[in-house]
This record gives sequence, structure tokens and C-alpha cells, in this order.
Amino acid sequence: MSLKHFHMVFIFFAILCDLGFFVWTRLLPEKAAQLGVEGLGMLAGWLSLALTGYGVWYVVKKSRRIII
Repeated sequence: MSLKHFHMVFIFFAILCDLGFFVWTRLLPEKAAQLGVEGLGMLAGWLSLALTGYGVWYVVKKSRRIII
């Protein structure tokens, strides 16, 4: 697997992990509040949106220029 493809796979799984954490904090708010991570859940939601935008940008703009 080339470095370019590894980067795309890594971004994909980072988005999945962030979304999973965000959904967990929304589905179990009492448990998230008990652990003190409700703010981190919101941050994970925003980060997943930012990573999605970056992933689209990477595939559209940068992926064609990188030759490995």
C-alpha cells in the first residue's frame, strides 16, 4: 500500500472514530457527563466534519498530484 492510500485510509478511520465518539456522547449523555467528556464529544463532532472536508479536498486536489 502506498503512502497516499495509507493516508486516505487513515483519514477514513479517523472520521469513523470521531463520529463514533460523538454519537456515543449523544446517545448516553448521563454516562458522558459522569466521565466528564461531554465537551470532548462536541469537539469530536466538529473534528469529524473538518476531517471530512480535508478528506474531500485531499482526494480532489492533492491525490492526483502525488505520484508514488
